[in-house]
Amino acid sequence: MKKISLIIVVFWLLPFVAFAQKTPASRELARMSIKGSVKDERTREPVQGAEVTILGGRTVTTDVFGDFRIEARVGDELVISHGSFTTVRYTIKDNQRIDVLVEDYPEESVRMSKKAESSQSIFEDNLKAAKQFLKEDATTSIEYITKALENLRDNDPNADDKKAKLYETLADIYDYWKQHDLAESNYQISLNNRYDTEVKIKLGNARLKNKNYQEALKTFNELQRSRLNSNQRVMIYEGLGDSYVGLEKTTEAITNYNKALSLSQRKGLDDKVILLNSKLAELLQQQGNMSDAEEYLDSSVELANQKDKKTAARQRSVAADFYSKSKSFDKEIRLRKEALEDIEEIEEEGQNDSNALSTAEQDKSLTPQVQNYKIANAFAAQEKYDEAITYLDESIKEAESKNDLIVQKDATRKLGEVYREKGELKKASEAFEEYEVIIDKLYIQKDQEISQAARFRRELATSANRIATLEKDRELSETRYELALASQQLANQQTIRQQIIIYFLIGLTILLLFAAYLMYRNMKQQRYANNLLALKSLRSQMNPHFIFNALNSVNTFIAASDERTANRYLTDFSVLMRAVLENSEQDFIPLEKEIELLQVYVQLEHFRFQDKFDYTIDVDPEINVSEYMIPPMLLQPYVENAVWHGLRYKSEKGLLSIKFKKIDSDKIEILIADNGIGRKKSQDLKTSNQKMQKSRGMGNIKKRIAILNKMYKDKVDVFISDLEDSTEGTEVKLTLKKDT
Repeated sequence: MKKISLIIVVFWLLPFVAFAQKTPASRELARMSIKGSVKDERTREPVQGAEVTILGGRTVTTDVFGDFRIEARVGDELVISHGSFTTVRYTIKDNQRIDVLVEDYPEESVRMSKKAESSQSIFEDNLKAAKQFLKEDATTSIEYITKALENLRDNDPNADDKKAKLYETLADIYDYWKQHDLAESNYQISLNNRYDTEVKIKLGNARLKNKNYQEALKTFNELQRSRLNSNQRVMIYEGLGDSYVGLEKTTEAITNYNKALSLSQRKGLDDKVILLNSKLAELLQQQGNMSDAEEYLDSSVELANQKDKKTAARQRSVAADFYSKSKSFDKEIRLRKEALEDIEEIEEEGQNDSNALSTAEQDKSLTPQVQNYKIANAFAAQEKYDEAITYLDESIKEAESKNDLIVQKDATRKLGEVYREKGELKKASEAFEEYEVIIDKLYIQKDQEISQAARFRRELATSANRIATLEKDRELSETRYELALASQQLANQQTIRQQIIIYFLIGLTILLLFAAYLMYRNMKQQRYANNLLALKSLRSQMNPHFIFNALNSVNTFIAASDERTANRYLTDFSVLMRAVLENSEQDFIPLEKEIELLQVYVQLEHFRFQDKFDYTIDVDPEINVSEYMIPPMLLQPYVENAVWHGLRYKSEKGLLSIKFKKIDSDKIEILIADNGIGRKKSQDLKTSNQKMQKSRGMGNIKKRIAILNKMYKDKVDVFISDLEDSTEGTEVKLTLKKDT
């Protein structure tokens, strides 16, 4: 049987994939060795010790002959600076030698002033370059931040202000690329160097995005005591409202949203008015206050219509989602059609104007394929199947042209369901076959995206560690300076000098040990994060496999024109699916829930193959099933194998036995036994094509158990064997340990 893996789309992966696409391989190519010299224009004497810097790259100094050698690329800007001459800038055009003639400053005081100006200029250039690459290439942007920190002098009177700017920009980079935990910590570092209201507002928003609602609420409450302008006060009221929403305090959230809305209306902040009206409408809808919710929503749509087409389209889409939830399908369809017209006009403008902003960069829902798909859903909900089919076809066409596999997959599945509801089973079957093909493509794409995301995360972690190490080196340098000064002052006191050296060595050892501990902890956290990512990927493959087999069962009943049986089966199947989906994001669930799921599943399989087997499920009364935790959907694949590959092919009626036995105080044994045809005969019955296909379901179970045992110290053991007292039949023995 062909297996289908349904991919659960993880939206926080999308910015990582965008980074992988935007960082060209050519960044590492075309590096060349540039040679040159720096000489005095008047005397032709070489200048020793001049700094030759590639912006965002390394720095070298000239030797006694005034010569230098540095790695660079075509287009890089070379900055040559020294206290004795005016800073020289040169853009690399090729790999030819660069000989620079410089002019002396007339006075020593002027030379010192120019040196300070050069340092300031390098800082500003690096900061500007970091902001320029912020949305294009995170790694390059962070390189410029690192370079600016490396060139920051400890005796610079503006060092704290410069650090504040650099760490704010670094936090902006992490925030844009959705690394909100790193953004939060770097905004805090920026505030530690210099307080700034705007930065603290950014800190509050980063905590909101990190779902740290209590700390976000505390931050916004603290900001209320600051001197604020109107825009800042609106953002703080909105932040308070968002914090209360996260804490599920709806009344307080509505109060603060209304304060922000009132102030925005007085100051003419139309974009904020539109957004706040939408947020209030959503909260009121949750409370069941539909009339007030519609009033806020209509107000936001009316105001958005007075703005640009993109704003109008987005707000119509938001309003349509609102009416979809309240089942006002006619209003939803009207709004989506209007939004669709705006989106098509925006895309036409984008083709004619290179500066026009693509809708896809701002809002993934503002695309023709998504709106056509949602219109079709509204028609299908009204049982207007012909209209639904028209819009589904258009959605699939648009999605295919833009390589949007997610919408193409959803629209194709919906098309099959609509054809099935119409009774056109052949077309429904064709649509579901196409759906299977798209699922396979989507699985490959998501597997690549997960790899790219993990690589991007490692690159960011490396950059963050480099900056942290740089700050530790700076602190260590300051410590060395203080120790050296103390040593000079106490030159005649040998005993004290020796003690200082000892203390310094002890401190250095502690720092090294602390750095080693941090590296070990970071590696451990990285391994843990990788395991969680792998578990999520494997879990996302289990449910589709089970769903596909169940839907085949429904298809069999429908093909046999047994609608009553199909309806009964679907009713029980929907109960099981709700429970499965509720547990799909959990690593472990109580054994009690797993047994309930297993009972429903076995009942469904027996419903289909009741002439093939009987079953028993025995739970040892000494087992407290609420005390044991088990990975969700762990037992189901073994039961499925027993039914589909063992009992189904048995000539006489078989028996499926599931037993839960207590071994000791913190361990139980789960036995899944069947007297089917056995593993050897089942393998012999497979077609050549089936033998070539690896069982993804059982493979995923083995991988899940291996990862979970690594993370939770051998919690689950599994043994599969043939029955000892018979030539046929299979027994699966699982050992489950209680959490300690």
